[in-house]
Amino acid sequence: MAEQNLKKVGLLGYGRLGQALATRLLTEGSQHGLELAFVWNRDPRRLQSTLPPALRLPDLGALGDRSPDLVVEVAHPKIIHDFGAQILSHADLLVGSPSALADRDTERQLLEASRKSGHSVFVARGALWGAEDISQLDASGGLQSLRVTMATHPDGFRLEGTFGRGPQEGPRTVLYEGPVRGLCPFAPRNSNTMAAAALAAPSLGFDGVVGVLVSDLSLTDRHVIDVELRGPPGPSGQSFCVRTQRENPAEPGAVTGSATLTTFWGSLLACGSRSTPKPGIQLC
Repeated sequence: MAEQNLKKVGLLGYGRLGQALATRLLTEGSQHGLELAFVWNRDPRRLQSTLPPALRLPDLGALGDRSPDLVVEVAHPKIIHDFGAQILSHADLLVGSPSALADRDTERQLLEASRKSGHSVFVARGALWGAEDISQLDASGGLQSLRVTMATHPDGFRLEGTFGRGPQEGPRTVLYEGPVRGLCPFAPRNSNTMAAAALAAPSLGFDGVVGVLVSDLSLTDRHVIDVELRGPPGPSGQSFCVRTQRENPAEPGAVTGSATLTTFWGSLLACGSRSTPKPGIQLC
């Protein structure tokens, strides 16, 4: 593909996931019609040793000067809160921190900016298994309840404020069980899979999907995500039910599991291949 036809991709965030995406864009992006336009990070010092100066974006407010086609956020929900609408005035947006959308004002601002600009808001499914099946069942009216349990070692949590700082009650402790909207502000980096589920099932949404956050001392090398969904009772009184369990290998203390890196790359490629933007919020 000719270089002038490559879509320009900007990355916000240069942690483990951001570094993996940058590497793949640099080494094989052109095969997929993509090129890395810039990388921004909250701590710019992290960029200095690994990225050439031309790819570093010092000022997030100046991202429009790089003329991106797609901006990928893999930093923190606060970036979506503070800059999401501004980004959409320049480019499509792939949200890697869907917990940001648990905030009603943020969701409203993104929708308004998307409709005004015509740019799309994509949400990465991340570690959510069966997102399309959940969406289809929800659209057909066959989804009555959805519960997502995320369990990991306590070193893998990045919790806000005093949430979850109590003593470990044995080897396995339930830190939270309730509506996903109530969890996202306190565990913004550990609730993204639950937030993706809330977006996949709009009839339930952030207030109807149940999220369970579990600290498990035995999970030193993986994250475990259980998804349980049920349909309404049928004539016999029995309900349709699906339960899945996803074990995602993870380095000790890592927020992002290894398999999620591959899944996110697939989401990026899917967004980059869209030839016609579609305003609104959509899982990718």
